[in-house]
Amino acid sequence: MMLRTAFTRRSQRSTMEMGGTRFMSSPSWWNKVEPAPKDPILGVSEAFLADPSPDKVNVGVGAYRDDNGKPVVLECVREAEKRIAGHKNMEYLPMGGSANMIEESLKLAYGEDSSMIKDERIAAIQSLSGTGACRIFADFQKRFSPDSHVYIPVPTWSNHHNIWRDANVPQRTYHYYHPESRGLHFAAMIDDIKNAPNGSFFLLHACAHNPTGVDPTEEQWREISYQCKVKGHFPFFDMAYQGFASGDPEKDAKSIRIFLEDGHLIGCSQSYAKNMGLYGQRVGCLSVLCEDEKQAAAVKSQLQQLARPMYSNPPVHGAHIVSTILSDPDLKKLWLKEVKGMADRIIGMRTQLQENLEKLGSPLPWEHITKQIGMFCYSGLTPEQVDRLTSEYHIYLTRNGRISMAGVTSGNVAYLANAIHKVTTAA
Repeated sequence: MMLRTAFTRRSQRSTMEMGGTRFMSSPSWWNKVEPAPKDPILGVSEAFLADPSPDKVNVGVGAYRDDNGKPVVLECVREAEKRIAGHKNMEYLPMGGSANMIEESLKLAYGEDSSMIKDERIAAIQSLSGTGACRIFADFQKRFSPDSHVYIPVPTWSNHHNIWRDANVPQRTYHYYHPESRGLHFAAMIDDIKNAPNGSFFLLHACAHNPTGVDPTEEQWREISYQCKVKGHFPFFDMAYQGFASGDPEKDAKSIRIFLEDGHLIGCSQSYAKNMGLYGQRVGCLSVLCEDEKQAAAVKSQLQQLARPMYSNPPVHGAHIVSTILSDPDLKKLWLKEVKGMADRIIGMRTQLQENLEKLGSPLPWEHITKQIGMFCYSGLTPEQVDRLTSEYHIYLTRNGRISMAGVTSGNVAYLANAIHKVTTAA
């Protein structure tokens, strides 16, 4: 004890001597680290949980809820878990991930009978959901096209900016949302595509644009594809909501299919968080369509090399769930039924919210609620109006006015509509 006390006293000095050697005391390594800003979406959930009000409503979280406001585990997922229980080991997957999951993912994105899959022109790896797919591609872009920019829509999912920033890819933006019409700013978007330097990278939301819920029409997608082709741009699709937007995975992949028909080489990020409810499993797929089989093999090897120092191998359980569902005709049929049920509930809540606002005699137009699609509604509420919703009515959402329609239920839609009416018509 005496020796330890003596050592403690000596270690508190700025310098000390031991055996004739002088040691400096340890510096404060992290004294310059400032607290990181709170994530705007996660901050909403934290504030909601801390609110004791029985009337509180959370329409900020980007996760599906049933009509009772509860999380959902799909029946197809429960059945898949039963089938794989005890039949799968816990060994590492290859660096590229589950071959079966990747094959089924490519069929979902590129088409069941895609010649590109048969010709092995697609380099693909399993990813840590959509975020991981975007990040690996951003690093791939930086490594093999270091002088290129990525064009990101205004607005977009906030994490897109973080991903390409941390990959050190320079960013530019292009027009997308038109606040006055609460729709697509199509003419300005096309101008930005035309004016971007040849061979730029464009980040596109395949369906159910986050956060606006505004998607181009099929005709508009064809024009976007044409202009990108003229300029030699590389389109990268983030497809986080296939099947969840309209209830039909084929319809939700139409934008990608149009670009494929026009002969583009594309990149694609897929996620099974929303459309299978596998939020915590982090299951996704990154794919890059190449010119031929040889190029695809080279690209895949580089994607794997990028993944290696990040996480080495992707997780196994969620990949087995996805491949079991998509490769079994009965389970896939059940999934298609369930994902349509989720989409239909969201569409129904949009209709009810609009109808309730109109019944209250709101002088404002609310057609955009049902014209937009997917999990989110870009309401047009101002930050100040959002603040009032929270302080006066205990309704929680991000300050850009994005409403998660998954948080709207038949039990709270009238309350939500009344609160929106009050804050938007106040003198």
